[in-house]
Amino acid sequence: MKKIIYRIFISLILIVLSSIIFLSTIGLKTERFNDLITSKITKVDPNLSLNINYVSVKLNLFSLVIDLKTLGSDLIYKNRIIELENIKSQISLLSIIKNQFALSEIMISTKSIPLKNLISLIRAMKNDPKLLFAEQLIENGYIIADLKFEFNELGNIKKNFKIKGLVNDGQLFFSKNKITRLNFIFQITDQEFNFKDVNFFINNKSLSIPELKAKKQKSEYVFIGKLNNKNLSFKKNEINEFIDNKFINTNLNNIIFNSNSEFTFNIDKKFKIKDLNIESTINIEKLEMNNFLGKNSFFPKIKKDIVFKKQKIKLSYDENKLDIIGSGILFLQDNLDNINYEIICNKDNYLFNINLKINDNPFVIDTINFEKSIKNNFDVKIKGNLKKDTLRFDQIILSESENIFSIKDLILSSDYKIEEIRNIKLSYKDKKKKKNQLELKKNKKNYLIVGDSFNADKLFTDLLKSKKVNKKNFFNRDFKLKVDIKKVFLDENNIIKNLNGTMSFIDNKIADLNLESEFSNQENIKFTIKNESNEKVTTLYSYKAKPFVDRYKFIKGFEEGDLNFYSTKKNGITNSTLKIDNFKVQEIPILAKLLTLASLQGIADLLTGEGIRFTDFEMKFSNKDKLMTIDEIYAIGPAISILMEGYIQRDKLISLRGTLVPATTINRTISSIPLIGNILVGKKVGEGVFGVSFKIKGPPGDLETTVNPIKTLTPRFITRTLEKIKKN
Repeated sequence: MKKIIYRIFISLILIVLSSIIFLSTIGLKTERFNDLITSKITKVDPNLSLNINYVSVKLNLFSLVIDLKTLGSDLIYKNRIIELENIKSQISLLSIIKNQFALSEIMISTKSIPLKNLISLIRAMKNDPKLLFAEQLIENGYIIADLKFEFNELGNIKKNFKIKGLVNDGQLFFSKNKITRLNFIFQITDQEFNFKDVNFFINNKSLSIPELKAKKQKSEYVFIGKLNNKNLSFKKNEINEFIDNKFINTNLNNIIFNSNSEFTFNIDKKFKIKDLNIESTINIEKLEMNNFLGKNSFFPKIKKDIVFKKQKIKLSYDENKLDIIGSGILFLQDNLDNINYEIICNKDNYLFNINLKINDNPFVIDTINFEKSIKNNFDVKIKGNLKKDTLRFDQIILSESENIFSIKDLILSSDYKIEEIRNIKLSYKDKKKKKNQLELKKNKKNYLIVGDSFNADKLFTDLLKSKKVNKKNFFNRDFKLKVDIKKVFLDENNIIKNLNGTMSFIDNKIADLNLESEFSNQENIKFTIKNESNEKVTTLYSYKAKPFVDRYKFIKGFEEGDLNFYSTKKNGITNSTLKIDNFKVQEIPILAKLLTLASLQGIADLLTGEGIRFTDFEMKFSNKDKLMTIDEIYAIGPAISILMEGYIQRDKLISLRGTLVPATTINRTISSIPLIGNILVGKKVGEGVFGVSFKIKGPPGDLETTVNPIKTLTPRFITRTLEKIKKN
């Protein structure tokens, strides 16, 4: 009997062991657990159902659980079928013994399924607004995923779920941007999202995110990631799709660049991005912009497009501060220049520090007649800040060898008018090789210009030849300017010394001016402007007229003479008188033509010799807008005398008429006048009057001259001649 019992016991043990070994290794297939697994899936969401053919059962002695596995199952959510590779679950043996909820976990492995369907499934299991947002963004794409959910004793899903897998050929659409060919590996838990090897195209541009992590902190998610791209190229229309900035959209034409970036940011419950931080290294191969500087006199060969090349940039950004440090090659003109820059944006305050090195390109400051040598490098350093509506230049330094231009504390308003300027220093040699040394200093609310020397030749010529009145306002306030310059070059041969005086500016106009200087002892020059009772009075006296007359190239060989100018302006009309006494002129083309046509060859010959001397020249004229009305031009000299009147429409028409006669004829004519002739010129026998009347008319550059001999001088001509002779 004992042997039978022993054999039965041994047999039972062998059967149990064999069963355990069989269940642990091979397992068995059964439908017994189908209802259990299906009920738990349905418990998650009533819209979820599961088609199971059979369940494979294995025993795990080490964990004291029963492993359940299904093959070829389908998960159905609202008529959407999700094909599953398998479903794995575990039943705790201890839970069965304690009569508790037995199903401890479910692991679902999907086949390649539509990404949108999986997001819908996850939303069903965990109703999170972020998943709804993601579901709306996704258009296409496939995913293979492993989902693991654990259950507590009550049958509820624990928060330690885990989802991992990969996405292939995803497609998302948000705002104006479309993401295609999205591929990445992911792992998701309740507290953390991990994405690796994220590659995608945004608007057909390839980008790569090697690593992206999102970790839950309280009610927000903190994202940490890296972004890389190579040879990324954007044309003008593509730039407009990404950036909504008027200046960039208008001027930026194309860009090619590489970048490596690290970034962090938070997303709150309302999907608002917060605390964005970016650290980037950017290599710009080429950036091409429209020439937003326009025709710039500083860069005479400036191109239609401005091109940046080989730019290496370090960028650091957070919500309070943006730092950009960069350097590279710049093409403004024919040859390359080098540029270094640092820009710091701290809320509404922009700090900038720019260094431009101009190499084999020209740089011109036309107003002061300066041009850099092509062979030399020219450094432009600009440091300042932009805060709200105020642009401040702490320092602007332009330097080339011994030529230095320095500006300190220049403050501009929002409309680029000068609010303040503390100091300007100029020390340079101009195109004429003249040494210039000037300094502007602020003196309380006013300014002082002092210096050893200044070549005003170019500035002087530009002022005299200017056809347009510059109505642009440069200053935002009124001030007084005091001048004290030891030596000023008016031209190559004329120098004035000790230029002193003051100028007062009101509403950007000269309200009062008083400048005095001297050529030498008792050879002075004086210039004044006064405004009284809405009338502007301008006077200029110069012991030497030549520096002023020589500016007009159609007059050649002008010598000697002094100049006196008087002008009044009221209600937009200017009335002026110009007088030049005791001078001679070698050639005036129009006058030479008149003399030749009048067959006054003897006088004409003088124009190629020593010149014609005049004792008096007087011009009375008025200006209104573009019309100059010449009331009278009268000149008298030993050889000839001229009386002329007419008008000039600027850039359109010249119309002049007058009388020209030899001075000997005048003397004969005047001597024939009873009593007056005897008093003025003595007794002389006249043989008849001979001279010419003339007309000059036509557009500038194409004037037509007509001449008629005359026998009788006009009373006006005789009257003016008598006045001049009597005066002399």
